[in-house]
Amino acid sequence: MKKIIRAILKVFRAIYRLIDKFIVTPISRLIFNIREYLRNHNIKLDYIFNRPNFMIYLSLALAIITFLLVDSRVINLVESEAEVITNVPVEVNYNEEAYVVEGIPKTVDIILIGRKSDIYLAKQLGTNSVILDLSDYEARNSAYRVGLSYTKSIDAINYKLDPSYVSVTIKDKVSVTKSIAYDLINNDSLNERLSVESVELSKSEVVVKASQDTLDTIASLKALIDLNNSSLSDVGTYEVDNINIYAYNSQGQKIENVEIVPGTISATITLDTYSKSVPIEVLTTGSLVTGKAIASILINNSNNHSTTIYGEENVINNINSVPVTINVDNQGNSGTKTYNVTINRPTGVRALSENKATITVTFGDERQKEIDISNIVPRNLGSGLTANIVGTDKVTVIVKGVQSVIDSVDGSNINAYIDLEGYKAGEEYDVDVKIDNNDPKLNFVVSSKVRVRIS
Repeated sequence: MKKIIRAILKVFRAIYRLIDKFIVTPISRLIFNIREYLRNHNIKLDYIFNRPNFMIYLSLALAIITFLLVDSRVINLVESEAEVITNVPVEVNYNEEAYVVEGIPKTVDIILIGRKSDIYLAKQLGTNSVILDLSDYEARNSAYRVGLSYTKSIDAINYKLDPSYVSVTIKDKVSVTKSIAYDLINNDSLNERLSVESVELSKSEVVVKASQDTLDTIASLKALIDLNNSSLSDVGTYEVDNINIYAYNSQGQKIENVEIVPGTISATITLDTYSKSVPIEVLTTGSLVTGKAIASILINNSNNHSTTIYGEENVINNINSVPVTINVDNQGNSGTKTYNVTINRPTGVRALSENKATITVTFGDERQKEIDISNIVPRNLGSGLTANIVGTDKVTVIVKGVQSVIDSVDGSNINAYIDLEGYKAGEEYDVDVKIDNNDPKLNFVVSSKVRVRIS
């Protein structure tokens, strides 16, 4: 009651200030200025007001002005106005233990209609609430069309809800027990040199309550563990509480209208750091000037430069080098060239011990020699098939590079293979011989083919 009285007093004080500011004060100032003007010019008001027709003309003029103001709605005395209150939460009354309700809007809009002062008072009271009363409804397969109600604080106000009616479906609530898994989120917020070694949840199963139709769509329950946590800063074991659990369908979409008991769990997280030293592998793009080859490649003035990679143990164990690509197109005449490169992290690597490197490439005159090889290996052969080389299994490989480099190459360190993907049994094929080459200082040319029978 006191709140209502204070709001009413506040309205009247505001009206009084408006009248005083825009009516009383201007009129008083106008009358004072007219009086001073007439006094300064020796004009007597009594003479004017005592003239027989003056008051009649003055009254007629004021009446016409007032009529025009009211008719043009400059003066608004009783006209109603409308104002919209958006995103008003909907309060629902129903048996939450027994039923699940689908189709409830989270918010609605209220259109208030009435005098401006009443609308202002209604908003000041702040008691706007929208109720959806389902306490007398029971579960059934078809939907109910139910009206929303608005608890208004000022009787003089009319209102309209948008929407004013909703279609809701009431279903029996069913409980089942389901196992839960976990997902790690905000992995990038974890220290780059740390990785999650293990996670142990405080519970392996939870109770899920929903309608049977909704339960049938649940494909997984996941506890989302947020690694954006300042306490997860070093190697060790940590307890993380208040981990939310969510239900997902087979498309990975979150399912609403599901009650999970308990709604949060805790987890024990063990952080560790895994690292491995691997060489930096230099790859090249483009073609050198004809007659030139790469004589040497130095990385940070070293022939065998390595970097340390950090990440999950099972990931970095499968990484044997970190590639860096340089462009050698039209190079070779300058003798040497220096590249300042950025080392990009391979997929799955969380951090590198260094992100930049200086690569110095030395060029020389290209020489070549021929080497006969016979250790040709078939690759990508279909399951259950065998490949046999028909006739001679020797091919000649032309090795190109500077003299000092090709002198160290012989048949034992040339990895030759034939790609038999898509080849079928019962026929013979002429297949190109290919060379595995990870050394940018060398270039291999094989001009002949081998004949292969697939059986």
